[in-house]
Parts: sequence; C-alpha cells; structure tokens
Amino acid sequence: MSTHHWLKALFLTLSLGLLSACNEPESDTNPVAQASKTTKIYRWKMVTTWPPGFPVLQEGAERFANNIKTMSNGRLDIKVYAGGELIPALQTFDAVSQGTVEMGHGSAYYWAGKVPEAQFFSTVPFGMTARGMNAWLYDGGGLALWREVYKPFHVIPFPLGNTGVQMGGWFNKEINSLADIKGLKMRIPGLGGKVFAKAGGNPILLAGSELYTSLERNTIDATEWLGPFHDQRLGLYRAAKHYYYPGWHEPGTVLELTINERAWKLLPADLQAIISNAAQAENVRMLSEMEQKNMSALADLRQRDDIQIHRFPDDLLQKLKLLTDETLQEEAQQDPKFKRIYKAYLAFKAQNKAWSDISENAYLAIPQ
Repeated sequence: MSTHHWLKALFLTLSLGLLSACNEPESDTNPVAQASKTTKIYRWKMVTTWPPGFPVLQEGAERFANNIKTMSNGRLDIKVYAGGELIPALQTFDAVSQGTVEMGHGSAYYWAGKVPEAQFFSTVPFGMTARGMNAWLYDGGGLALWREVYKPFHVIPFPLGNTGVQMGGWFNKEINSLADIKGLKMRIPGLGGKVFAKAGGNPILLAGSELYTSLERNTIDATEWLGPFHDQRLGLYRAAKHYYYPGWHEPGTVLELTINERAWKLLPADLQAIISNAAQAENVRMLSEMEQKNMSALADLRQRDDIQIHRFPDDLLQKLKLLTDETLQEEAQQDPKFKRIYKAYLAFKAQNKAWSDISENAYLAIPQ
C-alpha cells in the first residue's frame, strides 16, 4: 500500500472512531448521568394527625422527611401532608394499613377503638416517662411487641417523638379533692378520660381547635392539652385561671411513625436503615425541642398575675392512681390481647421504677 493510501485509510479509521465515540450513550461516558438513569427514586406520601404548621410535632415530621431525602441523596422523597390536607387526621392509621399512603405520624392511643392494647405504646395514666418508654421500646422488648400488635394491620411502627410529661390541665376552679371533680366537664381523651369518669367527672372529646372557645364559653370546665408551650400558644391562660401539674394522665406520650408493610419490604436495605436511624434521631430531637420550649413558656406564664399554677394534692393523685389501676384491670379482664401487653408493660415498669428510685429520682430529691 502506498503512503498516500495508508494515510487516507488511517484518517478514515480515526474519523469513524471519533464519530462512534460521539454517538455513544451519555451514560457510558458520564457516571453521574448513568447513576441518575439507573437509580430508582421512591416517592412516598406521609400523612399526620397534626394541624398544618403545628410546632414541634408537624414540624418534626417534616424535618424527618427532609433528613431522609438528604441522607438518601434524593432516592427516597417523602411528601408530608398535615391532618385534613389529604385525609382526615384520625384516618391516618387506616390509610397506612390499606396502603393508600406509605407513612403516617400520630400517636398509638388514637387507634384505641380499633386496637385497645396500642395505648401502652403511647401513654397510660401514671405510666412511664419518656426515659422509661425509650428503654422499654428500644431495649426491653416493647418495640417487638408493638410490631406484633400492628402486624395484622400490615403496619410497621417506630417511635418518633415524645411530648415528655404533660401538664395536668386548665381549670375554671381550684381542685382540692376528688369531690371537686364530681360532675366536672373536662376535655380529656383515652384511658385518662376513663379514669376521670370513674372519679365522677364528665370527660369530653374535643379537637384542639375547639378548646379555647369551649373553655371560654363554659361549654367545658377544664381541659388538658400538652404543656406550657402549646397551651400558651393556644391562649388557654385567657380562658381559665388555674393551671395544674403534673400530667398524671400523660407522663410521656410516645409519638409514632407508621409504615405500610408492603411498601417497607419493597425498599432496599440501605433505605430501610436510613429510615430506622432517622426515626431514632428525630425521636430524641422532638423530645429535646419539646422540653426546651416548655421550660421557656413556663417561665413566661409564671410572670403572669392573672393565673395560678398549682400542684394537684397528693391525696387526690393517690386516689386517681387507685382508680387507674382499677380501670386497667377491668380493661384487661375484658380483652386478652390488652391483658398480655399490660402484663409486659407492668413487668418492665416495675424494673424501671426500682432503678429510677435509686438513680434519677434519688438525685432529683436532693435539695437544689
């Protein structure tokens, strides 16, 4: 082959190679583009029981979703809907169970009518505080029991937040004895409401949005809500003058993340791990935020001259505790599933008390 023909053939070969390279798919030459084309994006919906913009609780659920999106590099994108935005707030559990949405956020005692024993994974009167509940759920077998209880509904639960010890509530008169509870109309839900009824009171179920007006117009005589921060924000101090503590009915209310079982199983292991760890992180964060906001709001409320902050009398608390034990025992006699979880809860609570009595409680009893 002559030099001329050889150079012509080389030029043609190089030209064809260059043209071929230019026409190759972008994914073969651009790793980022290749990853974006091969990575599956999961787009989930999460519904909550909280009003839009509700501080700490709704905000915490949204923060949790944002953290997951960041940690998964966008592979799990969760859109959060407040109560009523996509479905009614108290249909959250059913929506997750049926797979209408993949995730929910609320508290287990909201489903007491459907799953009575679920209340032990939320809060019970004179029960464990957040510290004890976290110990039971994470390391004392509580979470395994909780998942067993929810399994027939195809729902997987995780702890995701805690209110801490709540306040006892706002009253339009002083409460000095059990006699002062007789006939009292109070907004108080769940097992606390059943105990209140056993004490002679009249428990009323009302949404948070109705509390201020109902109390101001004397439709109710008293209400519990959360703690100083949320109570102050709702303006309850303008409708009643007597603010009582401690919140015997809700000593450490666990908030829950619920996930549809089928949706969970479709996730790869790394995204499951991201959700699990993000839930643990938000569980701690939400409780910490609640504590800080409550201590700040309490300082403000103590400056007001138009309200009085009282501690419930010891003898009244002791009587309410006896009525609580009676109520729980009656519920256990009627429902074997309730009884099984009650026994497990009581066993761990006894261990927690034995340790707390010589650790945190003993320390807090030291004059400061």
